[in-house]
Amino acid sequence: MAEVILDKLMMKRESKSYVDSLHAILTHTGQFQGSKYMLAGYTGMAFKLAVHQKLLPMSVTAYGQWGEAHRPGIDNLGTFTIWDGGRTRHSTFSYYQQDAVNWVKRSLDEGRGVIYWIPEFGVIHGYDDNDRIFYVQDGWSEESQIVLYDNFGLNFTGFWYCQIFGDQVHIAEQEMVLESLRIAIEDWDTPYRLLPDRNITSGKLAYDVWVQALQRTDYDASGAAYILDVYCQSRTEIQMYLQNVRELWNELDQAHACYHQIGVLIHEMKVCIVQQEGRWILRQDTTNELAQLLLKAKRLEEQAIDYFRMISSQYPDRKRSTVPRWGAHSAR
Repeated sequence: MAEVILDKLMMKRESKSYVDSLHAILTHTGQFQGSKYMLAGYTGMAFKLAVHQKLLPMSVTAYGQWGEAHRPGIDNLGTFTIWDGGRTRHSTFSYYQQDAVNWVKRSLDEGRGVIYWIPEFGVIHGYDDNDRIFYVQDGWSEESQIVLYDNFGLNFTGFWYCQIFGDQVHIAEQEMVLESLRIAIEDWDTPYRLLPDRNITSGKLAYDVWVQALQRTDYDASGAAYILDVYCQSRTEIQMYLQNVRELWNELDQAHACYHQIGVLIHEMKVCIVQQEGRWILRQDTTNELAQLLLKAKRLEEQAIDYFRMISSQYPDRKRSTVPRWGAHSAR
């Protein structure tokens, strides 16, 4: 086809950019009908927390090697997916780029949008072969961005990523919720997702690095505000998610109570952010207060994760207890 535009596919930034993109695509295809916070919960994306030691804004999307970090959540939806990505400086990039352009177009021909690293994550919702361009939504503006085929994947971060989706099999809700709790436990227990780089921490350790950064003066004030804003949103999503599913196990009701208390702390955290010269920054006079609030939130979240462990221990976990003959990683 010379031109394809998925007019009814609309992305809006309200959550992590990956969740916003995924929700736009799957609701457009009819493969997900729930709220965005339920999608963030089922996929485990709401639980992901990553913090750079200088509180750089890139922390928000630095929660792991993207394809592998996203795969468990997409698997938990029962949805087929293919992704590719890497560094644009690699000598083979041009070959992967051309291949990706072709399969992105095929996905659009089938009526399915594509997740694309802009940065942050956005949605490719159309193309025009005559002008050799893709139409991309970033979720902030109603106007589409234009990406030339020849510029596909090129951006200031030096990384590229895109992901397409296929058919879906049904998974019972209790199984989905159980797996989402296990994803949460795994993320909480994994301190470094981007080894050998230890500047970015994840899970439980991220709280400690966050507090330590606030005690210094060299942190990024704008990044600190962005991390806090996304944190408040994601923990609110977890609270709403658990509210919806807490009847499945008694321990979930107790975990929900922990996140409800974190929600009370969040109201206090939000006053630490102010707008200055057109951008949001962290108020310097609130760093000590915020640090104490984060330590309280960490203790509450650890209690919630322990309740998740109690639930998980009641059922066999074949995904993590059975090692395939090629080892812990998929065969290539």
